[in-house]
Amino acid sequence: MEIKSVILAAGKGTRMKSNTPKVLHKIMEKPLLGYVLDNVKDIVNEAYVIVGHHAEEVTDYVNSNYSFAKTVLQSPQLGTGHAVSMVCPYLANFDGLAIILCGDTPLITESTLKKFIEYHISCGSDLTVMSTIFDNPTNYGRIIREDDNSLKCIVEEKDATAEQKAVNEVNAGIYCLNWKKIKPAFSQLTSNNAQGEYYLTDIISWGKNQNLKVNAYILENNEEIYGINSRANLAEATRIMNTRKLTSLMENGVTIVDPSSTWISEDTEIGNDTIIYPSTYIEGKNKIGSNCKIGPCAHLRGGVEIADNCKIGNFVEVKKAKIDHNTNAGHLSYIGDSEIGANVNIGAGTITANYNPLTKVKSKTILKDNVKIGSNTVLVAPVEVQEGANIGAGSVITKTIPQWALALTRAPLRIIEGWVKKNS
Repeated sequence: MEIKSVILAAGKGTRMKSNTPKVLHKIMEKPLLGYVLDNVKDIVNEAYVIVGHHAEEVTDYVNSNYSFAKTVLQSPQLGTGHAVSMVCPYLANFDGLAIILCGDTPLITESTLKKFIEYHISCGSDLTVMSTIFDNPTNYGRIIREDDNSLKCIVEEKDATAEQKAVNEVNAGIYCLNWKKIKPAFSQLTSNNAQGEYYLTDIISWGKNQNLKVNAYILENNEEIYGINSRANLAEATRIMNTRKLTSLMENGVTIVDPSSTWISEDTEIGNDTIIYPSTYIEGKNKIGSNCKIGPCAHLRGGVEIADNCKIGNFVEVKKAKIDHNTNAGHLSYIGDSEIGANVNIGAGTITANYNPLTKVKSKTILKDNVKIGSNTVLVAPVEVQEGANIGAGSVITKTIPQWALALTRAPLRIIEGWVKKNS
């Protein structure tokens, strides 16, 4: 069965107090919307992202990163039901499942979405809502069930009675629809509520009136639908995601010496028997091999591939670099936009000067196998150091160094006897 998704990403996110649209705020350098799109990309054939606030910025991000997704403008923004109605012209003849999600829920997982869809199909539902249980359900829409346990309706907090507010099963904001049957609802929604908006939740009562089969699927881990509405929410979601990632890595043979000070992005792969030392921060998409040592106080900024048996040590920063096996960068170095061979040793304080501030061009540094770089070396890209060459400490390298050569750029040492006493 063909499946498409609709992702709600039009909101301003007023409580973020930011010029950046809420769905483009980042966790580990990846926008919130990116997490949602990544978690549906292997499930759906096509995704429609509803945009509104700063629509051009969100559209640029989607178009630059996700070929299976397209954006649809909601203007004016008249509620969640109105937002979904924007895709009706694009899905006029669609006869499959539509999954509706929010773009500010980065913790939802692909596994959960698959179980949700399987539940919808197995129950023969026409419409299924994902729900979850909160001890404190304040600010969430309440799930109201029929006597037979099917879904009766969802009541928003501002419209709920005292009895309904006491219900702790809440709307998780994710829907699975048999699109052809539910599509007519979006032209029949009304705005007769406290907010004067067209609520997506009203498709439940519409479906009941049409004698359609409506159900609710309870999500066990309520952290997965944690929404981002403030900077505090963003920090908490980051913490939850990081804890989840570190736990997964440790379960798969990676040593995290101090989980409380270690941050590793969801998109980083690490091989078994690698040790991550304290105060290490790894963001973006990276691949680290087995038997490596990373940190303490290392920073990997994304686009990094590190082969087996490597060491990235104290206060080393790496970004967009490929590093082959048995290579060491022990401390206080910057490795950017580089290809580093096997059995290379990079001395302390080495810098790849990869950016030209006048042309704004970033160039590549290439170090072939068995190269040795002395401490406090600057490699001014584009530059290549060929196999086996050695660079003397304190050198500035601006052109290709041939294999097995020694390269030095160092002023002669002068010793002036008695200078200190004469000038004291």
